[in-house]
Amino acid sequence: MLTASACQSESKMLSASVIGYNHTSAAINRFSVNGAGGPNLGPHQGGGKKSCCGVIPRHWVPGLRAIVEWEKDPDPRGYIKRDQYGQFDNKDYERHAANYSRHKVIVEIPRYTVAGTLKVHFLPCDQVRVSADNIKPGDSRYPYNYPMEMEEPEICQG
Repeated sequence: MLTASACQSESKMLSASVIGYNHTSAAINRFSVNGAGGPNLGPHQGGGKKSCCGVIPRHWVPGLRAIVEWEKDPDPRGYIKRDQYGQFDNKDYERHAANYSRHKVIVEIPRYTVAGTLKVHFLPCDQVRVSADNIKPGDSRYPYNYPMEMEEPEICQG
């Protein structure tokens, strides 16, 4: 009797892989969505590596949001001195890392019919979009089909 009722109950939350897409010329050194970490992303890269695992509702609910936190390196190709063993020079690394910025935003997750991967898009001007469906970027039904190399404005609007 217990076994039959346990099989009939459906979990309200699901485990979801986390994947990122960086549409900017900066590097995303690290990021998280609702506390679940994602892979680092070079400039204009993404979609390859997945991390595990975030949690999303099995069924979309109105007002569903995600908290995204990330660290950005605006000069990912900047030179950092290395010692004779190939390790970064600590002082030079600190000089470079002083330009990193940290960000946190809360964004809405659009409606989905079938829960899937948590996909995080990093856009110019520190804008972020998140989806949690099972549709891949490039599909006409996907809500965020941005080009990987987006034009970055000189000045970002408020």
